[in-house]
Amino acid sequence: MSKFVKSIAGGFAAATLAMSTPALADIEVYEDYQPSDEVVEMTLVKVDEGQFETYLEGLRSTWAAANQVQKDLGYIKDFAIYGVPYGENEFNMVLVVVFPDTASVGPSKERYMAFLDAYGKANIDQGNTTVLELYNKIRKIQGTYMLREVEMLK
Repeated sequence: MSKFVKSIAGGFAAATLAMSTPALADIEVYEDYQPSDEVVEMTLVKVDEGQFETYLEGLRSTWAAANQVQKDLGYIKDFAIYGVPYGENEFNMVLVVVFPDTASVGPSKERYMAFLDAYGKANIDQGNTTVLELYNKIRKIQGTYMLREVEMLK
């Protein structure tokens, strides 16, 4: 390789390194951005082939029903089920629950007792049975994540 080519290659490598080095951030929390009060819980699920509708049907009477009660009580803002039509095949369903704030994610005897009164112990017991006897055979939880939106202010 000629000295000229080596020189250009060396300059290119140095420029690439300089561009890949992180610059000092000129952004301030609560001045340029703020974390949202809202917290989103996202559960990634891998449902066995041919069992998507079976799992979805079960979720309607367990997970979705319990979340609807929590929404009606004002404990959560919303919930949703997403199918994943394509990707790396690590998961094919996403369960999402939106909490109004961090405090709503933590335990509360008062909220639990009100939920128990509204949803019923029998429904909780049936849901637990469904998880043990059906869900654990047809799906695998790939991970659960807590998300907080970063709101840009400027």
